Amino acid sequence: MNPTSPLDNAQPGRAGTASLPLSNTVREALAIVKRGAEELLIEAEFAQKLAQSEKTGQPLRIKLGLDPTAPDLHLGHTVVLNKMRQLQDLGHTVIFLIGDFTSMIGDPSGRNITRPPLTREQIEENAKTYFAQASLVLDPARTEIRYNSEWCDPLGARGMIQLSARYTVARILEREDFTKRFKAGTPISVHELLYPLMQGYDSVALKSDLEIGGTDQKFNLLVGRELQKDYGQPPQCILTMPLLEGLDGVEKMSKSKNNYIGITEPANTMFAKVMSISDVAMWRWYDLLSFRSLAEIAQFKAEIDSGRNPRDIKVLLAQEIVERFHSRKAAEDALADFDNRARGGIPDEIPEISLSGAPLGIGQLLKQANLCASTSEALRMVEQGGVRIDGAVVSDKGLKVEGGSFVVQVGKRKFARVTLS
Repeated sequence: MNPTSPLDNAQPGRAGTASLPLSNTVREALAIVKRGAEELLIEAEFAQKLAQSEKTGQPLRIKLGLDPTAPDLHLGHTVVLNKMRQLQDLGHTVIFLIGDFTSMIGDPSGRNITRPPLTREQIEENAKTYFAQASLVLDPARTEIRYNSEWCDPLGARGMIQLSARYTVARILEREDFTKRFKAGTPISVHELLYPLMQGYDSVALKSDLEIGGTDQKFNLLVGRELQKDYGQPPQCILTMPLLEGLDGVEKMSKSKNNYIGITEPANTMFAKVMSISDVAMWRWYDLLSFRSLAEIAQFKAEIDSGRNPRDIKVLLAQEIVERFHSRKAAEDALADFDNRARGGIPDEIPEISLSGAPLGIGQLLKQANLCASTSEALRMVEQGGVRIDGAVVSDKGLKVEGGSFVVQVGKRKFARVTLS
């Protein structure tokens, strides 16, 4: 077992200390932390942590753990990353924890079936891009990057048994998704029961003062708090952030649901996708993604109530997001491109695709040009009037396209310059 493991250093819990008065600076910091948050546990405790930090000059340790289960981050991930950046700007130490060990278990949060664990090779490949992408939000020079295999691998069988002895099965089964699966007779693998413990042990190893996560992570974060008490550490506070709804405005943003915006997507694509969300969803995105002040956002709402076009306000949101991940010029160019498309124009940069087999049915052409996932989807788009060739609407599902070079458009955002021979 690792000789420096916290398992060897458990001490009785610390006694409470007298409350410190809260300065205006601390109150302002607390307001920043709470903006857009779902829940802050325990708020009074965290206020005291901030006050103690101000008094001693010792920054708090703020932890965010992400399992590299996919190679790319999307805007939904940036809800918690934005909060980390705000705390970073307040002068605290942020720890970006890549769960390379816990990824091999698979987070059961919100799942009704066992998630297949990833292989070490898959995890390492995904982890390569995680911090580079997170650095588009965080200041990498002021970010502590860690991998939980640092302390989880050295535990070994003995350490894992000792850790497991600190939590009961009854408490683990209090977790809602486990309870539902247990009552329904749905299998729960033993390794899934270990996940909350391993995530909680991360907090012990890192001595975190605050852990941030989505609302679906609340149980795991609470386990970390309890384990820290058991190891004689001051318990971390917990900040849960809402899960961002995707482009459909209903389901949480997810690559598997194809309702996401990747933070490395091209500027024009990112801009157009933001513009596609509903006017209602726009305010939710402002709350969770924008760095504008609450006063500015309230002013935008008042202007719309007074008759201003909501599109104007959505453009400002789209430009802010594109500028964050690209540049101001890219945001300006993306707006110009979007307006050009809205007027029926063709984007400056579109894929160029060469196909053979003329004459080719319209369904096959759209599928082979990667403008539609299948011929059936292509024909549905033709039925709906969503297909154009050189600006002319295609209405005949039986159309055979002759050879030549032409611009094909599907919907508002998909274009390709096709050469058919």
